[in-house]
Amino acid sequence: MNKKQQAEMLSGYRVLDFTQVVAGPTVTRLMAEMGAEVIKVEIAPHGDLAHNLPYIRDGRSAYYVQQNRGKKSLCIDVKSDGGRQLLLDLVAKVDVVVEAFSPGVIGRLGLGYEAVREINPDIVMCSISAFGQQGPQANMPGYDYIAQAYGGFTGLIGEEAGSPYFPQLAFGDAATGGFALAAVMAALLHRERGGPGQYLDISLLDVYLNGHEIGIQAASASGGELVPRRTGSQHFSAAPLGIFKGVAGYLVIVALGRQWTDLCNAMEHPEWIDDPRFIDNQTRVEHIDDLVIAIEGWLQQVGDDAEAMRRLETGRVPFAPVLTVEQAIELPQVKYRQSVQTIHDEHIGEFKVPASPLRFSAFPDRPPLPAPYLGEHNREILAELLGYDDQQIAELGELGVLSQRRPGS
Repeated sequence: MNKKQQAEMLSGYRVLDFTQVVAGPTVTRLMAEMGAEVIKVEIAPHGDLAHNLPYIRDGRSAYYVQQNRGKKSLCIDVKSDGGRQLLLDLVAKVDVVVEAFSPGVIGRLGLGYEAVREINPDIVMCSISAFGQQGPQANMPGYDYIAQAYGGFTGLIGEEAGSPYFPQLAFGDAATGGFALAAVMAALLHRERGGPGQYLDISLLDVYLNGHEIGIQAASASGGELVPRRTGSQHFSAAPLGIFKGVAGYLVIVALGRQWTDLCNAMEHPEWIDDPRFIDNQTRVEHIDDLVIAIEGWLQQVGDDAEAMRRLETGRVPFAPVLTVEQAIELPQVKYRQSVQTIHDEHIGEFKVPASPLRFSAFPDRPPLPAPYLGEHNREILAELLGYDDQQIAELGELGVLSQRRPGS
């Protein structure tokens, strides 16, 4: 471990990572970005499903690179006797195990919590799944979008009389990774204070339900009087809070409480402040069609979205233009905060990825953290951690216990 690594916040912690795609890899990527040594176990011969997800250039996936920067790849036949023994040996050398198989799979591999705790009583083990490890739906296969539909999110997106809409980003996976990271870090802190290792059961369904800031409490407390529903481009219970069509694009405008007065003044329509249709939030919701016509009419009358936004900004009205991905990357605030960073991959070259949202005053730098090739660190891990010699490692390769591949090979 070099001096730079020694200076990182999680230096000295080692993680055994059995995850793929997004939710689990988010946990371990964030830990790698904070200096932890992450050993990514990839199931031979193909490894993480993310190797096949776009964008792919000459066999190398930018998707995989983004999610697995800073990790070491160990590609292994986990069902072979030799492979299972290697993993059991590694359990004794790590602080954290993160897995995202379907419930029960890790146990059938001989690596369930009871087994790993027997080897390493201080270990923190985190299982990530769509629905949790137990319960009537626990064994259903699931992805972010599946948990989102069950969690009542998808049903709130789209036009009231039409089909729900499909989101184009895995925010539930990323959020679940963030919640799982919080749980892992809390468990490590508890261990540092003298507590035992422990098992963490994190599900996407729980995370999605946690995101209902209004829905669940409103439906329950109101006895069903206030039930969340799809309302297209406008919020079902607050107004104005929605998407409004400008001259060339769309604006999100949120004006709650006294901000309604600010919005009316910014639009130079102070008479709307006391309009019976708009006198308070409830009446504005009841007259949402009239409200949308009024605001969009003002946007059309101004005739220029930039000028309309200037007036809203001057009036301290919360708003945002609806940006494309390309426009968001170029946003001055994004550039100032370096929220998107340019990385270099030996095979793909330079490209942009989201930067870590975690910021620490004592650790302001962002190390380059290259992503591994499939099985790139087989020899290093077995030699340095388990004491295998070259002959033993070669024999495991010949038996198919270990696999290794570079793009294009």
